[in-house]
Amino acid sequence: MSQPPDPSVPPQYPEPPAPPRYPESSAPPQYPEPTYPEATAPTPPVHPTPPATPPATPPSYPGEPTYPTAAPQYPAAPGHPAPSATPPPYPGEPTHPTAAPQYPAAAPGHPTTPPVPPAYPTAPPAPADQPAAHPAGGPAHPGHIPPQPPQYPAPGYPVPPQTAAVPPPPSHAPGASAPVPEPAPDDLDYRHRGARLHVAEYQRGADATAIGRLAVQLPGALVSLALVSSLALGLFGNVVGTVVVVAWVASGLLVFHRPTELAFARYVLKLRPPTQAERFRLEPIWNEVTARAGIEPGTYELMVENSDELNAVAVAGHVVGVTTYSLNRIPTSNLAAVLAHELGHHTGGHAWAGLLGYWYSLPGRIAWAVTRGLARFAIAVASVFSMAATGILVLFMAVVVIAAFLTAWYLAIPLVLAPYLLAYAGRRGELRADQQAAELGFARQLAEVLHHSQAEEAAAKAALAAQGQRLKEPGTLARLLSSHPDDHTRLSALEPYLGLHR
Repeated sequence: MSQPPDPSVPPQYPEPPAPPRYPESSAPPQYPEPTYPEATAPTPPVHPTPPATPPATPPSYPGEPTYPTAAPQYPAAPGHPAPSATPPPYPGEPTHPTAAPQYPAAAPGHPTTPPVPPAYPTAPPAPADQPAAHPAGGPAHPGHIPPQPPQYPAPGYPVPPQTAAVPPPPSHAPGASAPVPEPAPDDLDYRHRGARLHVAEYQRGADATAIGRLAVQLPGALVSLALVSSLALGLFGNVVGTVVVVAWVASGLLVFHRPTELAFARYVLKLRPPTQAERFRLEPIWNEVTARAGIEPGTYELMVENSDELNAVAVAGHVVGVTTYSLNRIPTSNLAAVLAHELGHHTGGHAWAGLLGYWYSLPGRIAWAVTRGLARFAIAVASVFSMAATGILVLFMAVVVIAAFLTAWYLAIPLVLAPYLLAYAGRRGELRADQQAAELGFARQLAEVLHHSQAEEAAAKAALAAQGQRLKEPGTLARLLSSHPDDHTRLSALEPYLGLHR
């Protein structure tokens, strides 16, 4: 009778890699135990170490999970989580998101524990005498800068925005922007909304004022033509000189060339194209003004001048310029009246006629300025030597002038009277432009602009009087050479239109 096999001795198998299945009552053969991920690593044996060597077993922390790699061992005081030399990686290590580190002074009821300890373990409660932060982010007290709040405040603590800790710089600090003035009120009656009820027969014209301005400047243009012809023919000969003279005469057409006008306005008059915000305010007003006049708004180009004066300008044949003060500081209806006034200059031909006459008379003006400069220089040199030499030179110049008057009186007399006649034509043109604006329904608004100008002049006189000075009033000759009438004259001319509502 055979004996049962010994359970402690494994049976012999022909192929060891394939072990047989055993019943549950029998013990499995002795094989090396495989390592599974969920198995707990065996506790390493404790070896005797010298007193200076830290223990091999890490300190125990409640709830601390087991990591695959053993952490370095550091001595620690009982109940104190911080090491004494180099901090261990596991108490506050951010690379283990699954295990929250333990802090000795954790606030009770704290919802979550941050990976990095905040500046304050618990949020400081707001003092009783300090109100809560303003919802808009302002400080609790005027002039008080609150400290930077912790990253994880306690529940129910109001968190001000980040801008609350940094107040805006004062107005006197370097780099602080200037205060933005309040926008001017929009009180214009947009009755047309850009839709023209009629179309004017002439988008640009020439009234009696423009024709009179050209007639006054005709003698100066003839003198300029004579000077240009003499210099061109004398320097370049008949063929080339004639070409130069013809080119100079044809250059007057550039007054009506839009790119040339824009370049003249930008580089000579210091005008610039409006910004997007300025165009957003300017274009609706301009469309209403041109709609009332029956003018296509694209006929003229809008530009802006950086100036603190209430002013506008009509340039050449296509440009209307307005100052930044007029654009941003006066009501919309008053700005419409100013633009309607400048539109009257364009439709009357005052702008292009004045620029054309000035261009053709420019050589004569230059020659006259050079002649006066040479005469003054000669008199100054002669006065150094003797009074007799100075008297003889002055007498000689007077004889030349009288001879010129007697020889070409039909040119000399208009040249002498031209500045006064041009100033008179300018004053008539201003009154004609005021009439154009009044006929479009802006008489009352234009009168308000003129009253504002009078108030500024009175304030300037009062300021000078307070300093013991006196504003010099223009004399008779200065009034005759002024291209603009005084405000009282313009207001008197607007009186028939002030009761008219269009």
